Amino acid sequence: METVNGEGANGSSRLSPPTSAPSPEVIQLDVESDHEANTPNRSVISRPGFGSNGRHISLLANHFKVFVNNPDAIFYQYNVSITSEDNIAIENKVLGRKILDKLYQTYSSELSDSYANRCGSPADDGILSESGKRAKRSLQEKSFKVEISYAKEIPLKPVSLAVQGSEPEKLQDAIRVLDIILRQQAAQRGCLLVRQSFFHDDSRNFSDVGGGVTVCSGFYSSFRSTHGGLSLNMDVSSTMILTPGPVIDFLKSNQNARDARSIDWLKAKKTLKNMRIKTTHSNWTFRITGMSEKPCNQQLFPLRVKKDNGTYDDQTINITVLDYFTKHRKIEVTYSAYLPCIDVGKPNKPTYLPLEVLCSLVSLQRYTKALSTLQRASVVEKSRQKPQEKMQAITNAMKNYHYDDDPLLSSCGISIEKQLAQVEGRVLEPPKLKVGNGEEFSPSNGRWSFKNKKLYSPTKIEFWAVVNFSTKFDASYLSRELIDCGMNKGIIINRPFSLMEEDPHNRKYGPVVRVEKMFDHILAKFTRAPQFLLCILPEKKNCDLYGPWKKLCLSDHGIPTQCMCPLKVTDQYLTNLLLKINSKLGGINSLLSIEQSSRIPLIHDTPTMIMGMDVSHGSPGRPDIPSIAAIVGSQSWPLISRYKACVRTQSSKVEMIQGLFEPQEDGTDNGMMSELLLEFYRTSNKRKPTQIIVFRDGVSESQFNQVLNYELDQMIKAYQLLGEADAPKFTVIVAQKRHHTKFFRANGPENVPSGTVVDNNVVHPRNYDFYMCTQPGLIGTSRPAHYHVLLDEIGFSPDALQNLILTLSYVSQRGSAATSIVAPVSYAHLAARQMGQFIKFEDLNETASEKDSITCVGSIPVPKLPKLDEDVEDSMFFC
Repeated sequence: METVNGEGANGSSRLSPPTSAPSPEVIQLDVESDHEANTPNRSVISRPGFGSNGRHISLLANHFKVFVNNPDAIFYQYNVSITSEDNIAIENKVLGRKILDKLYQTYSSELSDSYANRCGSPADDGILSESGKRAKRSLQEKSFKVEISYAKEIPLKPVSLAVQGSEPEKLQDAIRVLDIILRQQAAQRGCLLVRQSFFHDDSRNFSDVGGGVTVCSGFYSSFRSTHGGLSLNMDVSSTMILTPGPVIDFLKSNQNARDARSIDWLKAKKTLKNMRIKTTHSNWTFRITGMSEKPCNQQLFPLRVKKDNGTYDDQTINITVLDYFTKHRKIEVTYSAYLPCIDVGKPNKPTYLPLEVLCSLVSLQRYTKALSTLQRASVVEKSRQKPQEKMQAITNAMKNYHYDDDPLLSSCGISIEKQLAQVEGRVLEPPKLKVGNGEEFSPSNGRWSFKNKKLYSPTKIEFWAVVNFSTKFDASYLSRELIDCGMNKGIIINRPFSLMEEDPHNRKYGPVVRVEKMFDHILAKFTRAPQFLLCILPEKKNCDLYGPWKKLCLSDHGIPTQCMCPLKVTDQYLTNLLLKINSKLGGINSLLSIEQSSRIPLIHDTPTMIMGMDVSHGSPGRPDIPSIAAIVGSQSWPLISRYKACVRTQSSKVEMIQGLFEPQEDGTDNGMMSELLLEFYRTSNKRKPTQIIVFRDGVSESQFNQVLNYELDQMIKAYQLLGEADAPKFTVIVAQKRHHTKFFRANGPENVPSGTVVDNNVVHPRNYDFYMCTQPGLIGTSRPAHYHVLLDEIGFSPDALQNLILTLSYVSQRGSAATSIVAPVSYAHLAARQMGQFIKFEDLNETASEKDSITCVGSIPVPKLPKLDEDVEDSMFFC
């Protein structure tokens, strides 16, 4: 544990332990051991200049300018170790914070002198007595030993130097200290802290999303060093918490049970473990350790006999929990008399409480499990805010929290403006698109329509079928409407060979068996594989049939398929469906005009491959679920609209992609990069790429060097193993969507227009980065993509690179709107998500049987994904 104090602050100011920037859920891969000594140590490039193209627009950003009036201030960092009386280290952060608070109260005069005003190596050992929660009940005190040792000093000077364009060594240390001060201030207000976000216990901030889960609104705040100086980035944030209130109400909501008798108590026991409850009869707080084996009216426990003089005898009698609470505590217990009790004791000494009104879940307990589809949709709906609403919420919070009043911040001369930062944006012209019959048009605010338009290169669907797992939809009607819509778009679709309805008797089986039985029916009916299968699912999104169906079609049989579950069949819905189908079958819906005429700057005359890379991770707290790495690479140069995907599993929570280069003993390479390079060569008139543009998603700033010195090195090795001594020129760009910078129009309530780019004021003081908002932004507040250029050997000008990124947001074949992030990254994410559903990872321990399907990395086995059939592996199956 560490603590930090500032020079000149009074002793009453306290700081919680600092936290590291990367999320603890993501493991950073140790690449040094695999690196050769002569490998160049690449570093992130500096900004070469600023863009100038586009129409200028005045914007506001959710950054607040920070003034540092005492840049010579110094913070001192201390290591703090807390142990109990029996020398057991205290790891609980909440208890640790309470102990430190008590320490400061007890020794405020000594700590004020040695912590705040001295420069040196102070150390202090002390014994602290504190009454804990259980101590209050037993009227006994607990003692803790707190050891404090000096670690290092952290000057504030680097912050002011960073504004001048340099990047001093201790810049991040200084900013982290300032962020710790914000966290400590929130902790003292009783907030729930989630990294740099804080959440108040206020029911006005709660919105129920079902299943015993509530979305809690709060705020994110963090200091950032920007091109315009030090700023405080503040944003509306949300997290999932357990719905506070009676435990029995939570269980009924969690299991969707009508009443208490319908609750699955074995499942409830697992669900409730480690949750915190408060008893209404005593106002004490406990942590649930289990549940009783018997109901309240049958569960016995030994009760010490009380004498007439008020003392207790050593003799005990067995009494039921029900009798104890009704007779001894005079508390009425009704329906919970027949339900199991909550156990809040130790394994060898249980303490039972009836479920009824005595037990309520404590507020602000985080819920970290994966949400259902309906819950996610509800969270999105209830967290959505229009630009003006979000802007007002942020400015109100900034005024209400009085950051300037914090003793440590004020002692350093730090003051914060209360107005949103003004930035200058530029709106770039959208690229022109080509569709069928040579028609050319310009999208409007990131959108376009295929109404009365033909697709650029439509396919012909001759031999296909409809598979219907739903009882709500008429397959015959859907197929007729699809054929009519396809004719209007230039796609010739024959009548389906067969309309196959699921046997009602099969609906009693699990999803895998239902899909297998349907495929048995298909194989019996068809003499050859169909060109395409349209599948009607009974539920919209994340239906449990989706994964097994996709696996059988794409991996086992090599048949392109499109799933659907329409709420309403409209021309727009059918058009979007046809766009995906046409792409999967090799057609092209639209092309950039400059792409069709081979006039893309720096790409049209040099073989160039464009890549998107992404890694998706399993739910928090599940180290047994592997991460899924996906990369896509462009095909058929000079086109930049068609891509091939390669997807692999890798060690859980590892962000660096492990399967890029896998040399074999026979001199071949089984890696993902080699697979994409060979496909580029095959589809580009046997030309090898001499330029490669890489868009990497999902990495934080602390991992940029690993991308440059591990992943890029692996890609170069894969390229050279194919017979080329010289490596191609690389441009490596990280694309981030998970950040907290938002932009608002200075003179209007609408979202910023599509094509807005910002590369000043709130960007990095030295590194080459910029923000771009490409999506239409019709609902809620638009979130711009944050692009970091790590390497640019190709040599794009700022304007040329920003225009390339804008055009790559218009090449997605899945719809008729610009994507919020470049299409290659979007495709990589889609490919990882789709193939990740081929395996139900939660059941691996029960179903894994084939040794060759498991790869061991360390002590945790990593299951391999099924390979795609050769008939579909080069297609855009992920569209």
